Amino acid sequence: MQQKKTIGLIGGMSWESSAEYYRIINQEMLRRLGGVHSARSLMWSVDFDEIKQLQHAGEWDRLAEVMKDAALHLERGGADFIVLCTNTMHRLADAITSSVSIPLLHIADPTAEKITAAGIRRVGLLGTAFTMEQDFYKGRLQRQHGLDVIVPDADDRQAVHDVIYKELVLGRINPESKKAYRAIIARLVEKGAQAVILGCTEIMLLVSEEDSAVPLFDTTTIHAIAAVDHALKPD
Repeated sequence: MQQKKTIGLIGGMSWESSAEYYRIINQEMLRRLGGVHSARSLMWSVDFDEIKQLQHAGEWDRLAEVMKDAALHLERGGADFIVLCTNTMHRLADAITSSVSIPLLHIADPTAEKITAAGIRRVGLLGTAFTMEQDFYKGRLQRQHGLDVIVPDADDRQAVHDVIYKELVLGRINPESKKAYRAIIARLVEKGAQAVILGCTEIMLLVSEEDSAVPLFDTTTIHAIAAVDHALKPD
């Protein structure tokens, strides 16, 4: 088996999770191909402080231009497809795909496929407030994959969001935040969640399977491995 495609990564949102993408992709490529193989890849990494400010100001049109510019750089650099290393910015998936001729591997799709394959239909969703509250992510899971998606209540959503932006994007792992996330996951299970999606690429830095009574679907790992699948797939 040989690598067929070059992976184009839009990273920096935050670099903490982008580094996990790079590690997982290369470890998985080595596992599959042996020797000293690693992935052919390009990364265009943005300044997350700019992204964060624009997100919280609701400047999604300006963010779309940043994402389109990143995608164009990757296409011109020789990438065969794009992996956007963040859940939240998939709000701009359509803007990205409209700006280039290469495909975007949407993070929600391989995640939903894993969940469906496990026979699960009702899932909890953790992520930024944008991901938990807006339709671009939940709606795709519901309409395209038939999943029943539930989110935490307002106070819990705010707590999840704050930990992401004030701690995890800075690489800070706080035991009290881990405890809070475990309690929020437990409340999702009480609402009927059969599993929980870690729908922010930094959350896997804080919690793992041992923190939940139901399966956790880590979008970072799922998306990164799906990138390897796509890179090795013949045209």
